[in-house]
Amino acid sequence: MITTIFSAFSLIFLAEMGDKSQLVCMLLASRHRGLPVFLGASAAFLILNAMAVIFGSAVAQAVPHTWLSIFAAGLFLFFGVKSLLNEEEDEETITEKNGQGIFFTTFTMIFMAELGDKTQLAVAALSTTQDALGIYAGASAALVTTSLLGVVAGRWLTQHVKVVWIHRVSGVMFLAFALWLIADIF
Repeated sequence: MITTIFSAFSLIFLAEMGDKSQLVCMLLASRHRGLPVFLGASAAFLILNAMAVIFGSAVAQAVPHTWLSIFAAGLFLFFGVKSLLNEEEDEETITEKNGQGIFFTTFTMIFMAELGDKTQLAVAALSTTQDALGIYAGASAALVTTSLLGVVAGRWLTQHVKVVWIHRVSGVMFLAFALWLIADIF
């Protein structure tokens, strides 16, 4: 279980570093108190991860393990190559929702931005082949941590480490997970 938690944490943490949700946290925390931003992002991620794990676990009950491993390996290969080839700096315009509290604004922005995103798909895919509770714990810890980093130290990180390099490390992790699943098939 510890290995599952650590694996999920490592993959999701690296995949989310410098991503749009972290940029949302940085921007909102620069204009508002950090605690409601952090709590809104964390609540959104906890719900999104629960949805992904439930979906992945349900699929795991209906589809043979070998086919799930092939699909998950393909998905991780795709995300790995995409991350390695990503040369963009993820400069997105983020607009706040008027008339809402900052917790709800953050929650809504993160929930909508991450619904069906690579990290949610990765959590669902991992849940098809590994312990669902361990995947939920590791992925949730990673996303809460990246949100906290976005609120507290995100600006410093993106000023000193190019986002492209974070994407490349994430890509290597996705490829490593793909190779691990392929080896597991054989």
